[in-house]
Amino acid sequence: MYVEPSINSILTITLLNEQQLIIALQQKAEPAFARLVADYQPMVYNTVLGLLQHAQDAEDIAQEVFIQVYQSISSFKGESKLSTWIYRIAITKSLDWIKHRQRKKRFGFITGIFGGSDEPANDIADFHHPGVQLANKERAAMLFKAIQQLPENQRIAFVLQKTEGLGQQEIAAIMNQTEGAVESLLQRAKQNLRKTLQTYYQA
Repeated sequence: MYVEPSINSILTITLLNEQQLIIALQQKAEPAFARLVADYQPMVYNTVLGLLQHAQDAEDIAQEVFIQVYQSISSFKGESKLSTWIYRIAITKSLDWIKHRQRKKRFGFITGIFGGSDEPANDIADFHHPGVQLANKERAAMLFKAIQQLPENQRIAFVLQKTEGLGQQEIAAIMNQTEGAVESLLQRAKQNLRKTLQTYYQA
């Protein structure tokens, strides 16, 4: 039978440090999970949104991230920060969804050729990202379309740096890369973005 957590238990949860919170999560304490969502939801949503570039999909995938965190927390061994582990789950879920969307789009194209009735997947919609403040909405849309064209690792590194404000050391931990490799990814991402955006402005 579910018992509503007391005010004291909720207050105790809010005072836990990260290691204590992890233990509470592994014990399936509901107030601990509520705190986890409150603490990490903006981080997860912004990261997923930066990769998917679709608000509704980002909300759905963010929910899936927290479901997986809840289901998998017992296997978390503390070899990285909790936030690093959650970032990895968010990125993996996002990339899986992108691959699913691409397969659906290809299938829609093929069935369209052969007279199928399945609707093709929608193209990426213009949207507002809370982590990127640009007054010109058209310029923001161009930027995110250009980001979407980056190779996968460049896109991940760029999103983590520019929308989450992470340093190269933390990005390296999340991506299981060296700091030098991350620096190279970011440099190439910026070069590719400059080329793409220059093409847009010349068109």
